[in-house]
Amino acid sequence: MERFGPPAAAIRGGGREHQVSREAVEPLRDEAGSGAMELELRHLRVLCAIADAGSVGRAAAQLGYSQPAVSTQLRRIERHFGEPLFERGTSGARPTSYGAEVVAQARDVLARADAIGHRPAAAPPRRTLRVAATNSPMLSGTVSRVRTRLPNLSLAVNSVYASSRIVELLEEGAVDAAIAADYPGMELRHSAAVRHRGIVTEPTFVALPSRHRLRQSAQVQLADLAEDAWFVTPDDGAGWPGVFYEACAAAGFTPVTVHEFLGDQSQLQSMIADGLGVSLVQPTLRPIPHVVVKPLVGSPLWCRYVLAWRPDTVGEEVLEALSQSAMAAYRDLVAQAPHLRAWASRTWSVTGA
Repeated sequence: MERFGPPAAAIRGGGREHQVSREAVEPLRDEAGSGAMELELRHLRVLCAIADAGSVGRAAAQLGYSQPAVSTQLRRIERHFGEPLFERGTSGARPTSYGAEVVAQARDVLARADAIGHRPAAAPPRRTLRVAATNSPMLSGTVSRVRTRLPNLSLAVNSVYASSRIVELLEEGAVDAAIAADYPGMELRHSAAVRHRGIVTEPTFVALPSRHRLRQSAQVQLADLAEDAWFVTPDDGAGWPGVFYEACAAAGFTPVTVHEFLGDQSQLQSMIADGLGVSLVQPTLRPIPHVVVKPLVGSPLWCRYVLAWRPDTVGEEVLEALSQSAMAAYRDLVAQAPHLRAWASRTWSVTGA
């Protein structure tokens, strides 16, 4: 027989408090005077069944009892509570105001009783994916999207400038995946323990101070910057800055003044805005005030971002999440770069002409 033992579970309503326990329930005789009644879980189930079914007869059928038995049980329960819990009519049985309170509390008691001994399912263990990334504005958007797609995956990000060092970390097993860079004709090199796929190949643009003599040009000839001072990032182990100097040589000059710079993009842009030099930049760069970003005529320099990973630690689901998230993050960057969209519009329309 189902019944509550201490501690008591209370059903309150209409200014009354009924303790569902042996100690607090007064003995109630049935209509024949043959025995005492204690409020048990089965009585609460009868109340909920009548409320759900809308009639005593339908509730009896669902519970597997006869209608007279359920009617008798309901009368005894109502005697226990001291007033009617249901309004009976030709259309069925509907809870009274007080009955609705009792039924609501009965549902709560039954739910808690059913939950006794049930342990919540253990959350799946969080796995940490170790990710290295070169200097790329798509990193933030990639990480946030992966976290959304795979909430049980934790990402530990390591900022690494040189793509050659990123490959070393992958080969050593120190990281699981990475965003690296390479250049046309200089594909990222690694062993069979590592794989890679392209994310995007983009042209390289140039950032100028807003008072620069070429500020009004839609595109800039690289040769027209022969006399300017340059901010150039150091060797990335994948082909930079060799590809820059080769492009300068092809344009017929060698940069006169070169400042090697590896630091915050806002700091770089501040120096450009102050007129201290120009710099090749990613085409998705959002310029600060007093800086303009221009494409180079003929697009002599390109850079490819790649997703590299260790197949022994990165499964297909994680790989697809990384790849799709990186591409989506790049699309967001393009949407915020009007100079890149204008260049693409001119380039593709001419190409397709």
